[in-house]
Amino acid sequence: MFDSPNLLTAIIGFIVVLAPLVVVHELGHYLVGRFFGVKAEAFSVGFGKEIAGFTDKRGTRWKLSALPLGGYVQFAGDMNPASQPTDEWLELPEEERNQTFQSKGLGARAAIVAAGPVTNLIVAIVIIAGFMMAFGKVVAEPVVGEILEESPAAAAGIDLGDRILTLDGSRIDSFEDIQQSVMAYPGETVRVTWLHDGAEKSADITLGTHVEVDRFGNEFRMGRLGIGAREMRIDEVGPVEAVGEGVSQTYAIMKMSAVGLWQIITGRRSLDELGGPVKIAKYSGEQLIQGWYAYIGFVAMISINLAFINLLPIPVLDGGHLAFYAIEAVRRRPVSPRGQELAFRTGLALVLSLMVFVTILDISSLDIF
Repeated sequence: MFDSPNLLTAIIGFIVVLAPLVVVHELGHYLVGRFFGVKAEAFSVGFGKEIAGFTDKRGTRWKLSALPLGGYVQFAGDMNPASQPTDEWLELPEEERNQTFQSKGLGARAAIVAAGPVTNLIVAIVIIAGFMMAFGKVVAEPVVGEILEESPAAAAGIDLGDRILTLDGSRIDSFEDIQQSVMAYPGETVRVTWLHDGAEKSADITLGTHVEVDRFGNEFRMGRLGIGAREMRIDEVGPVEAVGEGVSQTYAIMKMSAVGLWQIITGRRSLDELGGPVKIAKYSGEQLIQGWYAYIGFVAMISINLAFINLLPIPVLDGGHLAFYAIEAVRRRPVSPRGQELAFRTGLALVLSLMVFVTILDISSLDIF
């Protein structure tokens, strides 16, 4: 391995992370589409001009395209951004029309759209479950074994041996629960309840802000209560429990992503914490040179974030389609084709603008500047 990341490792790391995750995402759409009898006309890794490809016996064109920043499955009948029936679609022979996306019921269409991000989540769950089975689960009771001087916990009167019971009303069963409940909220106030000498105590505590800098100079802002666990152990984990832990940790990361995005939108976090393709490539190279365990863990993180981004209710993303299907389910009729098309064009402009913006932020944060 290299001692430090360079352009080559960043490019290699980026491709090895993104390409498989894009493929499994689109395979999710493709396989569920096939299950419901929808014909796929094209399966592309990347956008733009085709570099190489072939057509299978079902008539699907599998291709590698010039711009490696995503991919897509084009289902039969996708004749407009909203995937709504058109006059051209109505003129198709019945046999062909029955193989199109628009011919399927609301549940089938929603399942096809949701399959992409769900597949990314499954990949992350499998990776986390594999780590759990290989290395075991770190278990620590939520009992205070260490208190940092001048920390929020010390100022609130939390003492050694106290047991943390709840944080903002959420039950605390392990020290990991404490970490997950405070990491995403630097500088914010939380309600903490703990047990001291058999008596419950509560206080509103403003979390400290801990800035952690890794070996590559990347900074991460995290909330800190200022306590440490009394003792830890590593328990062996079976397959069922490992999958459960994978689901739990994946949910926790999704929740932290949502909290972080909302904090950026509301100005409680810096825009510098947004990341685009350049920053992903940088981090990919950094994780690659740290070894395969770190790199595979990073793949799980990116897979979760890819699912999270795609599930945002923005027209043109999977979440935008699902939002329209939810409206259709409530109204018992779809939004008009014109309304959907305008929404998808607006969503596309928003996504492209955001990509340009975060790319400029990424480039400006590089050491060369």
